[in-house]
Amino acid sequence: MPSTPALTPRRELWLLLTLAGVQFTHIVDFMIMMPLGPEFTQMFAISDAQFGLLVSAYTLSAGVSGLLASTCIDRFGRKRLLLVLYTLFGLATLACGLAPTYATLIAARILAGAFGGVLQALVQTIVADVVAFERRGRATGIVMTSFSVATVAGVPLGLVLAQFGGWHLPFIATAAMVGGVAVVAARTLPALTAHVHAARGRTVWGGIAQVLVDPNHRRAFVFTALLMFAGFTVIPYITIYMRSNIGVRADQVPLIYLCGGVATLFTARVFGGLTDRLGKVPTYRGLALALALPLLALTGALAHGAPLWTVLLVTTLMFTIMGGRMIPGMAIVASAAQPAVRGTFMTLNGSVQSAAMGLASFVGGLLISRDAQGLVQNYWLAALVGVAASLLSALVVGRLHLHGAGPSAR
Repeated sequence: MPSTPALTPRRELWLLLTLAGVQFTHIVDFMIMMPLGPEFTQMFAISDAQFGLLVSAYTLSAGVSGLLASTCIDRFGRKRLLLVLYTLFGLATLACGLAPTYATLIAARILAGAFGGVLQALVQTIVADVVAFERRGRATGIVMTSFSVATVAGVPLGLVLAQFGGWHLPFIATAAMVGGVAVVAARTLPALTAHVHAARGRTVWGGIAQVLVDPNHRRAFVFTALLMFAGFTVIPYITIYMRSNIGVRADQVPLIYLCGGVATLFTARVFGGLTDRLGKVPTYRGLALALALPLLALTGALAHGAPLWTVLLVTTLMFTIMGGRMIPGMAIVASAAQPAVRGTFMTLNGSVQSAAMGLASFVGGLLISRDAQGLVQNYWLAALVGVAASLLSALVVGRLHLHGAGPSAR
């Protein structure tokens, strides 16, 4: 594949910050659903499992759209494709804010997921196209800082907007932010069309076949599925559990996301540096094993009336490790792809990622239940499933070949 022209450090930083902005709006759009869970269950008179379906609709749609996009993603310039998808994503998010019923909200979430899922894969592809392997951990850390900013500012601000203007307002505000970031992306992103020439010699299905016949790619898909499944049996139901079982007040919920986001804002760059310095696989394995502690503490150790500082300590630790492992994890996945078919691989991988998130959310909703007092039951079981997935991912990652890595650079 023709190489992508090297960017100056300043231009590369602007590209990474722009991609972080795209990720920020995408993450806020996805995450804001979860702390609003109690409002949705009461307003639409739906069960926890139906709320889980509302979360899963987004991710499962992203999985299906990724499969469709994988047939043609390498045939278009990265910049043009990103701008088109991002504009459609913004319109779908606006539709979520204007949805009057549960059914129309699900339909709007399906549309938002269809565009948002491909966007996420495209962002990861651009990072791998532009940044050399030995600096990819740091670059991923910069882009993943968007998760931290989303939890520090995006989600708490969204909750404040929801308190004053109803649940519709956060989605409308996010759609407005998409418009602003799209303007910046149009001005700062390079064309990134080198891969198009390599794709001209392949049929539509030839690129997909080239991805799927590679055993390393298939192992990377399994790794991605376990990586996402580990957290999303638990994450969508944190607010519901905190308010019903632990006694956290509605006005205290933003603090959970604020503290978690502030911590990851500082640790994302640290984990990015460790990923490049210690190796991507060792760093991931350490964080994957460490994730078991906060997941089990969150769902089993906290009791009703626990001091707020204890709740914040546990949830902040969970967000820090959860976000931290994504940095080496995403760098590993991007490096597992053959460079010539990286766009197709990353889009298919995005489908696997979204499907795993959706399935995990749905499984979590099935595992938990409510007793006569409205308390959540069996949340610990959802965490146990997540821990098992995290441990399995630590085993699978050792079997991946990372393109561009030296013998000791994994």
